[in-house]
Amino acid sequence: MTYSKNECLSKDELISLQLQRLQETLVRVYNLVPFYKEKFNNLGIKPSDIKSLEDLSKLPFTKKKDLRDNYPYGLFAVDMDQIVRIHSSSGTTGKPTVVGYTEHDMDVWSEVMARVFTMGGLTSRDILQNSTGYGLFTGGLGFHTAAERMKMAVIPSSTGFTSRQLLLLKDFKATAITGTPSFALHMAEKAKAEGYDIKKDFSLKVGFFGAEPASEGLKNEISRVWGIHYVEVYGLSEIIGPGVAASCMHSHLLHINEDHFYPEIIDLTTGEVLPEGERGELVVTSLTKQALPIIRYKTGDITSLTRIPCKCGRTIARIESIVGRADDMLLINGVNVFPSQIEHVLSHVDGITLNYQIIAHKKGYLDKLQVDIELNENIMSENIHQLDNLKKHIEHEMLNNLYINVDVKLVAPKSIIRSEGKAVRVIDKRKDI
Repeated sequence: MTYSKNECLSKDELISLQLQRLQETLVRVYNLVPFYKEKFNNLGIKPSDIKSLEDLSKLPFTKKKDLRDNYPYGLFAVDMDQIVRIHSSSGTTGKPTVVGYTEHDMDVWSEVMARVFTMGGLTSRDILQNSTGYGLFTGGLGFHTAAERMKMAVIPSSTGFTSRQLLLLKDFKATAITGTPSFALHMAEKAKAEGYDIKKDFSLKVGFFGAEPASEGLKNEISRVWGIHYVEVYGLSEIIGPGVAASCMHSHLLHINEDHFYPEIIDLTTGEVLPEGERGELVVTSLTKQALPIIRYKTGDITSLTRIPCKCGRTIARIESIVGRADDMLLINGVNVFPSQIEHVLSHVDGITLNYQIIAHKKGYLDKLQVDIELNENIMSENIHQLDNLKKHIEHEMLNNLYINVDVKLVAPKSIIRSEGKAVRVIDKRKDI
């Protein structure tokens, strides 16, 4: 089941639509956004020079710094009387990135999110508990508006207040839920502690999770403990919010709505466009945005892309789950390490949970990596010898998979701070030296 015919276009039809929308967008930014006009002129490029999708590689990248440098509205392509919604990042590391939406942009956002809900099998008969944060963050309202337009009943529970979340989930009989993967695990842990029978007391059939990378093991654990289908949702506020891509019932890969957001994968070092199947940084160009059209935006997210059609019938491109972020990647004595690689190893080890924290530090001139991992409650009675064997087993598996030595520290259940939003997985103490 699909929501839009554009999800199943032939290759030629899709390319024709993308090129038409790209050329219209380039004319728009050149004429209405001084930042882009200057960028294009400096390269001696006019919108008319872009005659194919491959020509897009001639254009400059847009970076998050560009949005901050043009704070708050410098990259908008419409007057403020056409803006109906404003979102922004938290701005914890400087000025926030500000994004705006016209009424047309809101329609696009609701459409792509409706596609996501349809991938998860939802209809107007479903009840959605929206446990994603509301406010300047795009997540909560992005899910909410689309669900209402699909005529679903929405429970705007937002994040936090875990006991109340569980009460609402049980009494209001929600059939679907949204949130971060880490919060989903936290809610399951809390439900068990409060005496709920997760499979009997709740009516959930599907969950829509995103905002942080999740390994296949973590996704499988959430599906298992809640007894639901896991739909992975990908998005960025700079592009639109949640709804850029999502997985369906037939594949763990994420369908990217490339009739609205054109994807490229580039080499992290050279910036050259990589062929399908190769892993690199995702770059996205918006094709239909009015308020904040954005050209070749460097997302910082590491993934790969394929255009092999899915069993579900959709022909749009698919990306693999985000491996990690370029700025989350740890360089340990010359070896690249992503948190998702560590999580993948842990997901195949019995006796531990997927609550963990990665700590990088220095010992002399060398980088050292420590991973604190919570033990499963059922294994706390094991003797010291058995725990030592478990620690050595995990360290051995880390070496086999990451090709570096990792110091594993097994810690008591519930000793690692829980997150009701994005989990803080990495602490890099080397930055403090």
